[in-house]
Amino acid sequence: MSDDKCTILFQGDSITDGNRGRSEDPNHIHGHGYVYLIASRMGAKYPEQGLEFINRGISGNRAVDLYARWESEALAYRPNLISILVGINDVLRGIGEGEAHFDRYERSLRRLLEEARENDPSVTLVVCEPFALRTGMTAERWEQDWEPRLIEKQRTARAIAEEYGASFVPLQQIFNDACKRADASYWMWDGVHPTTAGHTLLAEQWLSTVGFEQWLSDRA
Repeated sequence: MSDDKCTILFQGDSITDGNRGRSEDPNHIHGHGYVYLIASRMGAKYPEQGLEFINRGISGNRAVDLYARWESEALAYRPNLISILVGINDVLRGIGEGEAHFDRYERSLRRLLEEARENDPSVTLVVCEPFALRTGMTAERWEQDWEPRLIEKQRTARAIAEEYGASFVPLQQIFNDACKRADASYWMWDGVHPTTAGHTLLAEQWLSTVGFEQWLSDRA
């Protein structure tokens, strides 16, 4: 049994939040999305590793909102791994605002990773690709607004992940591929928020891309 605590922090918006509890009740603290699926599976498989999974996603957050609370709700936990999934609210805010919209996504995301590295050079960083499907709330303005803005954020997230040596978890393609098996609404009920099946795809892709079990083994 390991005496060292291993802290895995998930930060993001409503997709990460998953209606998580705000108390220390361990029955609800991880929400009901991909964070819960990862924490439940890995926590049960590796109880000797002293794993602590923390979910600090907040519904509606953009990258700039994460940065505003980065010290108190990220760095303060001294996590061994930080996973960030943010961007869809940055896309949403720009819909219909045209050139007047001031986009802080790139600058804020870069600052998140930069300060995490400065705080702990050994921290493992994970950046998840923002994603959406053409259904529900995204359908009407998909080609005009949603898709081009989303692609821009995806490219930015990948570039910044590479810049800071973070693992980049590609998610858009797995959902695109999944739509060959079932309608988009089966995976994301409103085009943005995954269903249970969608969260399972997300969790599996995260574990595979990050190589989480090998990461644990390397820490031992």
